[in-house]
Amino acid sequence: MSKKIQAIRGMNDILPEQSAVWQYLESTVANLLKRYSYQEIRMPIVEQTALFKRSIGEVTDIVEKEMYTFEDRNGDSLTLRPEGTAGCVRAAEEHSLLYNQIQRLWYKGQMFRHERPQKGRYRQFHQIGVETFGMQGPDIDAELIILSARLWKELGLYDSVTLELNSLGSSDARAEYRTALVEFLSARKDELDEDSQRRLGSNPMRILDSKSPETQALLDGAPVFEDYIDEESKAHFEQLCAMLDAAGIAYQLNPRLVRGLDYYCKTVFEWTTTELGSQGTVCAGGRYDGLVEQLGGRATPAVGFAMGVERLILMLQTLDAIPAHVSHQPQIFIAAVGEGMATQGLLLGEMLREKTDYRTQMHCGGGSFKSQIKKADKSGAEIALILGESEVANGEVAVKFLREAREQETVSLSALIEFLQQTGL
Repeated sequence: MSKKIQAIRGMNDILPEQSAVWQYLESTVANLLKRYSYQEIRMPIVEQTALFKRSIGEVTDIVEKEMYTFEDRNGDSLTLRPEGTAGCVRAAEEHSLLYNQIQRLWYKGQMFRHERPQKGRYRQFHQIGVETFGMQGPDIDAELIILSARLWKELGLYDSVTLELNSLGSSDARAEYRTALVEFLSARKDELDEDSQRRLGSNPMRILDSKSPETQALLDGAPVFEDYIDEESKAHFEQLCAMLDAAGIAYQLNPRLVRGLDYYCKTVFEWTTTELGSQGTVCAGGRYDGLVEQLGGRATPAVGFAMGVERLILMLQTLDAIPAHVSHQPQIFIAAVGEGMATQGLLLGEMLREKTDYRTQMHCGGGSFKSQIKKADKSGAEIALILGESEVANGEVAVKFLREAREQETVSLSALIEFLQQTGL
């Protein structure tokens, strides 16, 4: 016997019993974004490698260590997308959606990073991203944060997440601060953890986000970015905070929040939780006013965020926040017993689907009454509708209650839907 082929490590199947929760989360997000007048955009999974090197930064962890990059048959370097913002900017610019226009866009789909798989972090993972273009003021920053807060409320997660907020200032302010930070850390290089030593020469501001307690203790004496931030960015951030205060959105200021990608400026934010252990960030984003120009377009203000679907689903499960109606299990199971009854069962099923929203499953393949009722019970359905020769001859159907101690009843087909509604199904 040949060896069975299994899925690639860190790239997981989403099984039927899991997909109902995915659909619930995705539909909740889609409905919310529709109410805010955001439009969906769908981009390819594969892009030119240069897109990510130019946008994310060649010395970031993603580009250096995590991208799935390969040459196609024409010798072109292609990459499975590790994040969605760069592809969204590329698509919007390529199709002339940005010049002198305001856009509110969103997308969902698979992303790929070659990391060590662990709970809540996979090599193929799913994100829902929101990107806005053409709006300079802090009001659009506030709208995105308020929108995400509303999502947590609708999912029942709001009390389990915390908003962390910071401003990275202008590119000039960041450059000035970077110089001061490098000077401070270079004098203490031997005290830094190995990862931070590597980042010192390439992406020093990421050291502020180090998970090493020793490095964090060392940073207590480091230059403070607030002392370098430009006046325009400071005013932008103060207005944003005032808007969030007015909307009743609680937040924590985190001066060490920098985000991992090179294109961020001014506002950055993260929604974090303590419910998932070390994988605490469930949504993150910020402003990236220079990225469109960096990728060949005209200077365009932009801000967005992305959320990890796997982590949100894990959080819904951990907090037992999945509504009872989120299920693929049938509510009604149709058992057709006897010669020629299968056709009548199919017709009954179609009538119910046309006139109601009940999840209805028809037994196919024949079998005895006992075997069909056994399968009805196993299906998880609440009610079995039984059609036999006598029921069909009399225009009736037998109703068997599978989840409550209640006598079987016989109901006329014309009164069936009203009867089912009265049961509270």
